[in-house]
Amino acid sequence: MSEVPLAVRLRGLLENLQPSTRRVAELVLADPERAAGLTITQLAQASGTSQSTIVRLCREAGLDGYRQFRLALVADLGRREGESRPAEITGDIAEGDDLDSVVAKIAFADARAVEETGRALSVPELEAVVDAVVAAGRTDVYGVGASGIVAADLQQKLHRIGRVAFSFPDAHLALTSAALLGVGDVAIGISHTGTTVDTADALAIARRNGATTVAITNAPRSPIALGADHVLLTAARETTFRSGATASRLAQLTVVDCVFVGVAQRTFAASQRALEATRDAVRDRRVEHRPRTTSH
Repeated sequence: MSEVPLAVRLRGLLENLQPSTRRVAELVLADPERAAGLTITQLAQASGTSQSTIVRLCREAGLDGYRQFRLALVADLGRREGESRPAEITGDIAEGDDLDSVVAKIAFADARAVEETGRALSVPELEAVVDAVVAAGRTDVYGVGASGIVAADLQQKLHRIGRVAFSFPDAHLALTSAALLGVGDVAIGISHTGTTVDTADALAIARRNGATTVAITNAPRSPIALGADHVLLTAARETTFRSGATASRLAQLTVVDCVFVGVAQRTFAASQRALEATRDAVRDRRVEHRPRTTSH
């Protein structure tokens, strides 16, 4: 986890931190340059907390102490300087922004979500998930709202390469499907915050019945993550239009693509045959492009 930028870790932890610890994390995220120059005593005073609260945040972020925390913060700042992006592009979308600015900010946020998700994704965890899906008799994918769209995307990708996979946008169907899973099956739950009750409940039922469970989430200490055998982390910072699930959806799709390609690689010959067969099945559904004839 040491390669994951500190800001990414803190954002993923926010939803599940105690109020005082969250206050410190929000202060650091709001002004990392200032925070990097503060002693632990100064940071405690600035956030209205105690030194023990800051030590607790360091541990939550997977760091041994405040010295390591400051070093990670300085490393984050160095990466930002290397990117040399204008402040007006990296900021939040404001009510008065023109469309040029909106396009630039969305493109930056989406690209950053994909890049940081690549850094946050644990390759050993990904390998374990790929192994489980390859060996699975059946894979169920759960997600609601925007995460349900990502769940459907993973299901159809796995189905295209001949894997038995299902996704359930309806909460009741998800729960009943989870009740029928067992040892040798895989259940994958997708939730940005990791606190979506329907997804967490379906994953819990699947795990109770012996299925291997996987959480795809931005929050490593969330209920969905703590209740899964394997966790694949995304790293998306949603801001003004979080309800639109913009950058988080792309981050989830990045993880989904990594799972899909890993499974397809591991079953290369069979996957190639399945892809060719499914392409052939829909080939005549496409409009043919014929050159226009001119009449005289």
